[in-house]
Amino acid sequence: MIVVPLKEGENIERALKKFKRKFEKTGVVKELRGRQAFIKPSIEKRKMKMRAVYVQHLQQQED
Repeated sequence: MIVVPLKEGENIERALKKFKRKFEKTGVVKELRGRQAFIKPSIEKRKMKMRAVYVQHLQQQED
């Protein structure tokens, strides 16, 4: 359960922004989107490997 404590006289829009940030950090929406369609473990591993190669390539270009 997400709790957003409000200070005295705090704007409701600011509290709503805090709530949205906390909600995004939990990863609920991302998980729900991921569960919409089944992805085979082999394909998931392949994507993770490709992403790792891409990130490593970017880091090598930086150096």
